[in-house]
Amino acid sequence: MIESWQGADTVILIDAVHSGAEPGTIHRVDAHAQPIAKKFFRFSTHAFGLAEAVELARALGRLPPRLIVYGVEGRTFEAGVGLSPEVAAAVQDVVEMVLGEVG
Repeated sequence: MIESWQGADTVILIDAVHSGAEPGTIHRVDAHAQPIAKKFFRFSTHAFGLAEAVELARALGRLPPRLIVYGVEGRTFEAGVGLSPEVAAAVQDVVEMVLGEVG
């Protein structure tokens, strides 16, 4: 991720999160205002998750000037296809919020 945002002024990342909030809840984090809570992104299928990548970039001084993370609270994190109804309902709200960020 760090290499892909090199030279960008604004980066917006979107991922599923698990914080205990209601499924479909949208969390917004400005990476310059606060650290990314690793516990939110603990169900990554990647060896190195979103929170670790952002915090590594912070430690290396390689955060883009503006980095916003949207996390949508998932309902289930089992292998499968498709989105839960709660997450599917949140998608349009996330799209509108991201458009507001870049508009």
